[in-house]
Amino acid sequence: MDSPSTRLLNSRPDDAESIPDSVDEAALRRMRFVARLLDDSIRVPGTEFRVGLDPVVGVLPVAGDAVAAALSGYIVLESARLGVSYLTLLRMLANVGVDFAVGSIPLVGDAFDAAWKANLRNLRLALADLGADAEAVEIDVE
Repeated sequence: MDSPSTRLLNSRPDDAESIPDSVDEAALRRMRFVARLLDDSIRVPGTEFRVGLDPVVGVLPVAGDAVAAALSGYIVLESARLGVSYLTLLRMLANVGVDFAVGSIPLVGDAFDAAWKANLRNLRLALADLGADAEAVEIDVE
């Protein structure tokens, strides 16, 4: 039986018809996997709220957030490789910067990281820039 992460990695984007054929689908799958891993991979028991590794590693002030920001950079770099516009890349970098800056504040930053979900935001920005209907993209795969 495949785990949710394996299914996510092997799945096609939910709106694959709206993404141009020239876009590397394997790269999109990797980006979706990283975004979900960092922002949405763990369900908080007793709730429908999900967190990822970003707020978990963010428990280590500054160092944890630096690691999370470096991992977030993968989505930005892959987006650049796929041809996402310069303005969208700047917005994505701003999301990562805000996530790092506010996330570095002890305690408050961890709650912010759990709510901000910069990587899912960046994935939606990249998909929208590539021609996908970003609102129609279902990130969660269960």
